[in-house]
Amino acid sequence: MNEWGKVPAYETGTNEQLGRVTAVFQKQYRVMTTDGETLSELSGKLRFEALTKAELPAVGDWVIQSGREAGKGRIERVLPRSTQFSRKAAGTETEEQVICANVDIALLVMAFGHDFNVRRLERYLTVAWEAGATPVIVLTKKSLTASADEFLSEVEAVAFGTPYFAVDSLTGEGLDDLREALRPNETIVLVGSSGVGKSTLVNALAEEQLMETGGVREDDERGRHTTTHRELKRLSSGLLLVDTPGMRELGLWDGTDGLTSTFSDIEELAESCRFRDCQHGEEPGCAVQAALTEGTLSHERWGSFLKLKHEVAYAERKQNAVLQAEEKEKWKKIHKQAQARTKLKYQKR
Repeated sequence: MNEWGKVPAYETGTNEQLGRVTAVFQKQYRVMTTDGETLSELSGKLRFEALTKAELPAVGDWVIQSGREAGKGRIERVLPRSTQFSRKAAGTETEEQVICANVDIALLVMAFGHDFNVRRLERYLTVAWEAGATPVIVLTKKSLTASADEFLSEVEAVAFGTPYFAVDSLTGEGLDDLREALRPNETIVLVGSSGVGKSTLVNALAEEQLMETGGVREDDERGRHTTTHRELKRLSSGLLLVDTPGMRELGLWDGTDGLTSTFSDIEELAESCRFRDCQHGEEPGCAVQAALTEGTLSHERWGSFLKLKHEVAYAERKQNAVLQAEEKEKWKKIHKQAQARTKLKYQKR
Protein backbone atom coordinates (compact mmCIF):
# COMPACT_ATOMS: atom_id res chain seq x y z
CA MET A 1 0.00 0.00 0.00
CA ASN A 2 3.01 2.34 0.10
CA GLU A 3 2.15 3.41 -3.46
CA TRP A 4 -0.84 5.16 -1.86
CA GLY A 5 1.25 7.12 0.64
CA LYS A 6 2.97 6.75 3.98
CA VAL A 7 1.34 3.83 5.78
CA PRO A 8 0.84 4.35 9.55
CA ALA A 9 1.39 1.61 12.13
CA TYR A 10 -1.71 -0.57 12.36
CA GLU A 11 -3.10 -3.90 13.42
CA THR A 12 -5.85 -5.84 11.71
CA GLY A 13 -8.15 -8.51 13.01
CA THR A 14 -9.50 -11.57 11.23
CA ASN A 15 -10.91 -10.75 7.79
CA GLU A 16 -9.83 -7.10 8.11
CA GLN A 17 -7.60 -5.12 5.76
CA LEU A 18 -5.98 -1.71 5.42
CA GLY A 19 -7.30 0.78 2.91
CA ARG A 20 -7.12 4.45 2.02
CA VAL A 21 -10.19 6.58 1.33
CA THR A 22 -9.99 8.13 -2.14
CA ALA A 23 -13.48 9.65 -2.35
CA VAL A 24 -16.40 10.40 -0.03
CA PHE A 25 -20.01 10.31 -1.19
CA GLN A 26 -23.18 10.84 0.80
CA LYS A 27 -23.26 7.46 2.53
CA GLN A 28 -20.48 5.53 0.84
CA TYR A 29 -16.69 5.71 0.62
CA ARG A 30 -14.38 4.65 -2.18
CA VAL A 31 -11.48 2.81 -0.55
CA MET A 32 -8.29 1.57 -2.21
CA THR A 33 -6.91 -1.67 -0.77
CA THR A 34 -4.28 -4.22 -1.79
CA ASP A 35 -7.10 -6.21 -3.40
CA GLY A 36 -8.26 -3.23 -5.41
CA GLU A 37 -11.01 -0.66 -5.08
CA THR A 38 -14.06 -1.14 -2.86
CA LEU A 39 -17.22 0.86 -2.29
CA SER A 40 -17.60 0.82 1.47
CA GLU A 41 -20.03 1.85 4.18
CA LEU A 42 -19.52 2.67 7.85
CA SER A 43 -19.97 -0.04 10.44
CA GLY A 44 -22.78 0.55 12.91
CA LYS A 45 -20.28 0.74 15.77
CA LEU A 46 -18.18 3.44 14.08
CA ARG A 47 -21.24 5.48 13.19
CA PHE A 48 -22.57 5.19 16.75
CA GLU A 49 -19.31 6.01 18.53
CA ALA A 50 -18.42 9.05 16.38
CA LEU A 51 -19.39 12.15 18.34
CA THR A 52 -18.76 14.54 15.44
CA LYS A 53 -18.61 14.35 11.65
CA ALA A 54 -14.89 15.15 11.90
CA GLU A 55 -14.32 11.69 13.41
CA LEU A 56 -15.79 9.97 10.35
CA PRO A 57 -13.55 9.06 7.38
CA ALA A 58 -12.37 11.84 5.09
CA VAL A 59 -10.50 11.75 1.79
CA GLY A 60 -6.93 10.62 2.51
CA ASP A 61 -7.77 8.71 5.70
CA TRP A 62 -6.28 5.30 6.32
CA VAL A 63 -8.98 2.92 7.51
CA ILE A 64 -9.37 -0.67 8.63
CA GLN A 65 -12.29 -2.39 6.99
CA SER A 66 -13.84 -5.82 6.84
CA GLY A 67 -14.96 -7.38 3.58
CA ARG A 68 -18.51 -8.52 2.92
CA GLU A 69 -18.30 -9.45 -0.74
CA ALA A 70 -16.24 -8.60 -3.82
CA GLY A 71 -15.99 -4.85 -4.28
CA LYS A 72 -17.82 -4.12 -1.01
CA GLY A 73 -16.45 -3.24 2.40
CA ARG A 74 -17.41 -2.07 5.87
CA ILE A 75 -15.18 0.52 7.54
CA GLU A 76 -14.56 -0.51 11.14
CA ARG A 77 -12.21 2.25 12.31
CA VAL A 78 -10.19 5.27 11.19
CA LEU A 79 -6.45 5.22 11.93
CA PRO A 80 -4.85 8.25 13.64
CA ARG A 81 -4.17 11.12 11.23
CA SER A 82 -0.67 12.49 10.76
CA THR A 83 -2.10 15.76 9.43
CA GLN A 84 -5.63 17.09 9.19
CA PHE A 85 -6.70 19.80 6.78
CA SER A 86 -9.82 21.32 8.35
CA ARG A 87 -11.99 24.38 8.09
CA LYS A 88 -15.10 25.73 9.75
CA ALA A 89 -18.03 24.08 7.99
CA ALA A 90 -19.88 26.48 5.72
CA GLY A 91 -22.96 27.97 7.37
CA THR A 92 -21.93 26.91 10.90
CA GLU A 93 -19.92 28.34 13.76
CA THR A 94 -19.14 25.21 15.72
CA GLU A 95 -18.79 22.33 13.24
CA GLU A 96 -15.43 21.19 11.92
CA GLN A 97 -15.21 20.04 8.32
CA VAL A 98 -12.23 17.81 7.53
CA ILE A 99 -11.29 18.58 3.94
CA CYS A 100 -8.69 15.82 3.73
CA ALA A 101 -6.29 13.92 5.96
CA ASN A 102 -2.70 12.69 5.94
CA VAL A 103 -1.59 15.39 3.51
CA ASP A 104 2.11 16.13 3.08
CA ILE A 105 1.99 19.24 0.87
CA ALA A 106 -0.69 21.89 0.28
CA LEU A 107 -0.50 23.55 -3.12
CA LEU A 108 -2.05 26.99 -2.58
CA VAL A 109 -3.28 27.88 -6.05
CA MET A 110 -4.08 31.39 -7.25
CA ALA A 111 -4.28 32.81 -10.74
CA PHE A 112 -2.52 35.90 -12.05
CA GLY A 113 -5.09 38.63 -12.62
CA HIS A 114 -8.45 39.22 -10.99
CA ASP A 115 -8.31 36.21 -8.66
CA PHE A 116 -5.07 37.27 -7.00
CA ASN A 117 -5.59 38.34 -3.36
CA VAL A 118 -2.62 38.43 -1.02
CA ARG A 119 -4.86 38.61 2.07
CA ARG A 120 -6.58 35.37 1.03
CA LEU A 121 -3.14 33.86 0.49
CA GLU A 122 -2.28 34.66 4.12
CA ARG A 123 -5.43 32.79 5.16
CA TYR A 124 -4.48 29.79 3.02
CA LEU A 125 -0.99 29.76 4.53
CA THR A 126 -2.41 29.85 8.05
CA VAL A 127 -4.74 26.92 7.38
CA ALA A 128 -1.97 24.87 5.72
CA TRP A 129 0.54 25.39 8.53
CA GLU A 130 -2.09 24.60 11.17
CA ALA A 131 -2.95 21.36 9.34
CA GLY A 132 0.65 20.23 9.58
CA ALA A 133 1.11 20.28 5.81
CA THR A 134 3.97 22.03 4.02
CA PRO A 135 2.58 24.91 1.92
CA VAL A 136 3.73 25.58 -1.64
CA ILE A 137 2.35 28.62 -3.48
CA VAL A 138 1.43 28.20 -7.15
CA LEU A 139 0.38 31.10 -9.38
CA THR A 140 -1.30 29.90 -12.56
CA LYS A 141 -2.23 31.41 -15.94
CA LYS A 142 1.01 33.34 -16.26
CA SER A 143 0.46 33.91 -19.98
CA LEU A 144 -2.60 36.04 -19.17
CA THR A 145 -0.62 38.78 -17.42
CA ALA A 146 2.07 41.19 -18.51
CA SER A 147 2.96 42.12 -14.92
CA ALA A 148 3.91 38.80 -13.33
CA ASP A 149 6.83 40.35 -11.43
CA GLU A 150 4.49 42.73 -9.60
CA PHE A 151 2.33 39.85 -8.39
CA LEU A 152 5.36 37.80 -7.42
CA SER A 153 6.81 40.64 -5.36
CA GLU A 154 3.56 40.70 -3.35
CA VAL A 155 3.81 36.95 -2.81
CA GLU A 156 7.42 37.21 -1.70
CA ALA A 157 6.43 39.85 0.87
CA VAL A 158 4.23 37.33 2.73
CA ALA A 159 5.85 33.99 1.81
CA PHE A 160 8.82 34.18 4.25
CA GLY A 161 10.57 31.09 2.93
CA THR A 162 7.52 29.31 1.55
CA PRO A 163 8.42 28.21 -2.01
CA TYR A 164 6.37 29.71 -4.81
CA PHE A 165 6.09 28.99 -8.52
CA ALA A 166 4.69 30.89 -11.47
CA VAL A 167 3.30 28.45 -14.02
CA ASP A 168 1.17 28.23 -17.11
CA SER A 169 -0.49 24.84 -17.44
CA LEU A 170 -1.30 25.30 -21.13
CA THR A 171 2.16 26.39 -22.31
CA GLY A 172 4.04 24.30 -19.74
CA GLU A 173 6.04 27.26 -18.41
CA GLY A 174 7.31 26.66 -14.87
CA LEU A 175 5.88 23.14 -14.59
CA ASP A 176 9.24 21.34 -14.63
CA ASP A 177 10.41 23.35 -11.62
CA LEU A 178 7.18 22.53 -9.77
CA ARG A 179 7.45 18.82 -10.60
CA GLU A 180 10.99 18.74 -9.19
CA ALA A 181 9.69 20.10 -5.88
CA LEU A 182 7.15 17.26 -5.56
CA ARG A 183 8.18 13.69 -4.71
CA PRO A 184 6.41 10.41 -5.54
CA ASN A 185 4.13 8.91 -2.87
CA GLU A 186 3.65 12.32 -1.24
CA THR A 187 0.03 13.32 -0.77
CA ILE A 188 -0.73 16.76 -2.12
CA VAL A 189 -3.92 18.81 -1.80
CA LEU A 190 -4.80 21.63 -4.18
CA VAL A 191 -6.58 24.55 -2.53
CA GLY A 192 -7.88 27.62 -4.32
CA SER A 193 -10.90 29.47 -5.58
CA SER A 194 -13.15 28.14 -8.31
CA GLY A 195 -11.75 28.69 -11.78
CA VAL A 196 -8.10 29.31 -10.91
CA GLY A 197 -7.00 26.36 -13.03
CA LYS A 198 -6.59 23.58 -10.46
CA SER A 199 -8.02 20.89 -12.75
CA THR A 200 -5.87 22.10 -15.64
CA LEU A 201 -2.85 22.05 -13.33
CA VAL A 202 -3.65 18.44 -12.29
CA ASN A 203 -3.82 17.42 -15.95
CA ALA A 204 -0.53 19.17 -16.66
CA LEU A 205 1.22 17.46 -13.74
CA ALA A 206 -0.29 14.11 -14.74
CA GLU A 207 0.54 14.69 -18.41
CA GLU A 208 -2.84 13.23 -19.29
CA GLN A 209 -6.50 14.30 -19.22
CA LEU A 210 -7.54 13.24 -15.72
CA MET A 211 -9.84 16.15 -14.91
CA GLU A 212 -12.56 17.90 -16.85
CA THR A 213 -11.71 21.56 -17.44
CA GLY A 214 -13.72 24.66 -18.28
CA GLY A 215 -12.99 27.69 -20.42
CA VAL A 216 -12.16 31.20 -19.28
CA ARG A 217 -14.92 33.75 -18.84
CA GLU A 218 -14.15 36.86 -20.85
CA ASP A 219 -15.64 39.35 -18.36
CA ASP A 220 -13.31 38.60 -15.44
CA GLU A 221 -10.63 36.21 -16.78
CA ARG A 222 -11.71 33.50 -14.32
CA GLY A 223 -12.11 29.91 -15.33
CA ARG A 224 -15.34 28.03 -14.92
CA HIS A 225 -15.82 25.79 -11.90
CA THR A 226 -15.44 22.11 -12.84
CA THR A 227 -14.57 20.08 -9.69
CA THR A 228 -17.64 19.08 -7.66
CA HIS A 229 -16.16 16.85 -4.96
CA ARG A 230 -12.86 15.99 -3.29
CA GLU A 231 -11.00 13.04 -4.71
CA LEU A 232 -7.58 11.45 -4.19
CA LYS A 233 -5.87 10.43 -7.44
CA ARG A 234 -2.60 8.62 -8.07
CA LEU A 235 -0.65 9.94 -11.04
CA SER A 236 1.60 7.81 -13.23
CA SER A 237 4.54 9.71 -11.74
CA GLY A 238 3.62 8.40 -8.29
CA LEU A 239 2.22 11.70 -7.01
CA LEU A 240 -0.97 11.49 -4.95
CA LEU A 241 -3.22 14.47 -5.59
CA VAL A 242 -6.38 15.61 -3.80
CA ASP A 243 -8.40 17.96 -5.95
CA THR A 244 -11.02 20.03 -4.12
CA PRO A 245 -14.00 22.15 -5.14
CA GLY A 246 -13.18 25.86 -5.26
CA MET A 247 -13.09 27.54 -1.87
CA ARG A 248 -12.83 31.32 -1.92
CA GLU A 249 -13.08 31.55 1.86
CA LEU A 250 -11.59 29.11 4.32
CA GLY A 251 -13.19 29.59 7.72
CA LEU A 252 -10.47 28.93 10.29
CA TRP A 253 -11.06 26.07 12.68
CA ASP A 254 -7.90 26.21 14.78
CA GLY A 255 -5.14 28.48 13.61
CA THR A 256 -2.99 29.53 16.58
CA ASP A 257 0.16 27.71 15.44
CA GLY A 258 -0.62 28.54 11.83
CA LEU A 259 -0.73 32.26 12.62
CA THR A 260 2.70 32.03 14.24
CA SER A 261 4.17 30.47 11.09
CA THR A 262 2.36 32.70 8.58
CA PHE A 263 3.05 35.94 10.42
CA SER A 264 6.52 35.12 11.70
CA ASP A 265 7.63 38.71 10.99
CA ILE A 266 5.02 40.08 13.38
CA GLU A 267 5.86 37.46 15.99
CA GLU A 268 9.52 38.50 15.83
CA LEU A 269 8.59 42.16 16.19
CA ALA A 270 6.44 41.38 19.23
CA GLU A 271 9.42 39.77 20.95
CA SER A 272 11.20 43.15 20.77
CA CYS A 273 8.44 45.06 22.56
CA ARG A 274 9.41 46.62 25.87
CA PHE A 275 6.66 44.82 27.77
CA ARG A 276 6.08 41.09 27.53
CA ASP A 277 2.29 41.52 27.67
CA CYS A 278 2.25 44.34 25.12
CA GLN A 279 -1.09 44.62 23.32
CA HIS A 280 0.53 46.58 20.47
CA GLY A 281 -1.66 49.61 21.00
CA GLU A 282 -0.42 52.72 22.78
CA GLU A 283 2.08 51.04 25.09
CA PRO A 284 5.53 52.69 25.15
CA GLY A 285 8.30 50.77 23.42
CA CYS A 286 5.97 48.78 21.15
CA ALA A 287 8.05 47.40 18.29
CA VAL A 288 4.95 46.60 16.20
CA GLN A 289 3.65 50.18 16.33
CA ALA A 290 7.14 51.47 15.56
CA ALA A 291 7.32 49.23 12.47
CA LEU A 292 3.91 50.49 11.34
CA THR A 293 5.05 54.09 11.74
CA GLU A 294 8.32 53.46 9.90
CA GLY A 295 6.54 51.60 7.12
CA THR A 296 8.51 48.36 7.54
CA LEU A 297 5.22 46.64 8.44
CA SER A 298 2.23 47.46 6.25
CA HIS A 299 -1.08 48.39 7.82
CA GLU A 300 -2.78 45.91 5.48
CA ARG A 301 -0.70 42.98 6.76
CA TRP A 302 -1.19 44.06 10.37
CA GLY A 303 -4.94 44.30 9.77
CA SER A 304 -4.97 40.84 8.19
CA PHE A 305 -3.15 39.42 11.21
CA LEU A 306 -5.63 40.99 13.63
CA LYS A 307 -8.62 39.76 11.62
CA LEU A 308 -7.37 36.17 11.56
CA LYS A 309 -6.32 36.32 15.22
CA HIS A 310 -9.80 37.48 16.27
CA GLU A 311 -11.35 34.78 14.10
CA VAL A 312 -9.23 32.08 15.74
CA ALA A 313 -10.04 33.37 19.25
CA TYR A 314 -13.76 33.39 18.43
CA ALA A 315 -13.57 29.85 17.02
CA GLU A 316 -11.76 28.62 20.14
CA ARG A 317 -14.46 30.04 22.41
CA LYS A 318 -17.14 28.31 20.37
CA GLN A 319 -15.19 25.04 20.30
CA ASN A 320 -14.85 24.98 24.09
CA ALA A 321 -18.63 25.05 24.37
CA VAL A 322 -18.88 22.30 21.75
CA LEU A 323 -16.31 20.12 23.55
CA GLN A 324 -18.31 20.38 26.76
CA ALA A 325 -21.46 19.33 24.90
CA GLU A 326 -19.59 16.45 23.22
CA GLU A 327 -18.28 15.20 26.57
CA LYS A 328 -21.80 15.31 27.97
CA GLU A 329 -23.12 13.37 24.96
CA LYS A 330 -20.29 10.83 25.31
CA TRP A 331 -21.22 10.00 28.89
CA LYS A 332 -24.90 9.91 27.98
CA LYS A 333 -24.11 7.21 25.39
CA ILE A 334 -21.98 5.27 27.89
CA HIS A 335 -24.80 5.44 30.45
CA LYS A 336 -27.36 4.17 27.91
CA GLN A 337 -25.07 1.28 26.93
CA ALA A 338 -24.61 0.36 30.61
CA GLN A 339 -28.37 0.43 31.18
CA ALA A 340 -28.94 -1.77 28.12
CA ARG A 341 -26.37 -4.33 29.32
CA THR A 342 -27.89 -4.38 32.81
CA LYS A 343 -31.39 -4.84 31.40
CA LEU A 344 -30.22 -7.68 29.15
CA LYS A 345 -28.41 -9.30 32.10
CA TYR A 346 -31.56 -9.44 34.24
CA GLN A 347 -33.72 -10.60 31.32
CA LYS A 348 -31.50 -13.68 30.96
CA ARG A 349 -31.95 -14.67 34.61
